[in-house]
Amino acid sequence: MTKRFALGIFDDEDVLLHAVDNVRGAGVKIYDVFSPYPVHGIDDALGIERSRLPIAAFFYGLCGLSFALWMQIYMLGFDWPMIIGGKPNIALPAFIPVAFELTVFFTCHGMVITFYTISKLYPRIKTPVLDARATDDKFVMAIEMDETSSQLPKLTQLLRENGASEVNQKEMTKF
Repeated sequence: MTKRFALGIFDDEDVLLHAVDNVRGAGVKIYDVFSPYPVHGIDDALGIERSRLPIAAFFYGLCGLSFALWMQIYMLGFDWPMIIGGKPNIALPAFIPVAFELTVFFTCHGMVITFYTISKLYPRIKTPVLDARATDDKFVMAIEMDETSSQLPKLTQLLRENGASEVNQKEMTKF
């Protein structure tokens, strides 16, 4: 599957933010913006909704906490009950360190797996890069184009009017 993109190359993040607002205001759908570092406010400018990853993190932590408490209660209360120093078999204050550690463990591992799955960053898969300069010092706005080339002159003019230092066309076969 081949997709064609018009790439607007920007030198400054403030110019990019204003360009995103203006391009979206002109009715053009922006595919994505690539930058060498996170740009404050770009999610709002692109209209990206807030992530639901914190909800997933809460449930991963809850699973870790539940597993830790179940494991300790089962081990010390039923499987191999011990009374040490007159303390009961199920002493919840003594379970706090293990419960905390397993909560963090489950949350971290669950979040990494969830993030990689959502982002489609699987092992041994090379992610295509639209413009290598986006990893160094440039900001790249990618606009997906249809099959006809009549769209490119309009997009070139729109991007140049909004501060793009360069406008390129790129075809990607793997997306």
